[in-house]
Amino acid sequence: MGKRISRMLGQWAVFFRGFVEHPKMVGSIIPSSRFTIRKMLGPVKWNECKLFVEYGPGVGTFCEPVLENLRPDGALIVIDTNPLYIDYLNRTIADSRFKAVLGSAADVEEIIRANGHDNADYILSGLPFSTLPEGVGPAIAAATHKVLRPGGAFLVYQFSAKARDYMAKHFQRIDQGFELWNILPCQLFWGWKD
Repeated sequence: MGKRISRMLGQWAVFFRGFVEHPKMVGSIIPSSRFTIRKMLGPVKWNECKLFVEYGPGVGTFCEPVLENLRPDGALIVIDTNPLYIDYLNRTIADSRFKAVLGSAADVEEIIRANGHDNADYILSGLPFSTLPEGVGPAIAAATHKVLRPGGAFLVYQFSAKARDYMAKHFQRIDQGFELWNILPCQLFWGWKD
């Protein structure tokens, strides 16, 4: 119990430090709630998922649930521009299916190819699209659509609907939801590549 509390406090401290150092890139002062995680990952067909990618994993709030559900021969690649988070994840997640990459989500195609994959099945993002530098949000949406396999999805949780505007240019079908039990309550989007 003591180790778990220590790990949780350590996780929150790292997350908070990342927010303080880069508030426009993190977007929240605390990690997502278990309700958001459950609802966001609900539509994933785990038996078909060979590669799951996450943009902006922070301290790995979604990583454990993804790895718990991911098939034994699957892979999880997380991409973040903050070396603090990448270092933390590499120190705390010991799973051969996991890879943390320091880089930009806009470079997802090169990153997954460098790790032996052609396409992703699902890509999750909690990046704050409304505060990203000019042009970065549209570039991420375009790159994401390009690397998803047909039938795959771009899963996005946000405090504003800005991400949906970028997604709509590439994804014909976008399912939408809302999670009240999160600080702050957030909008959920699932963009399907048909």
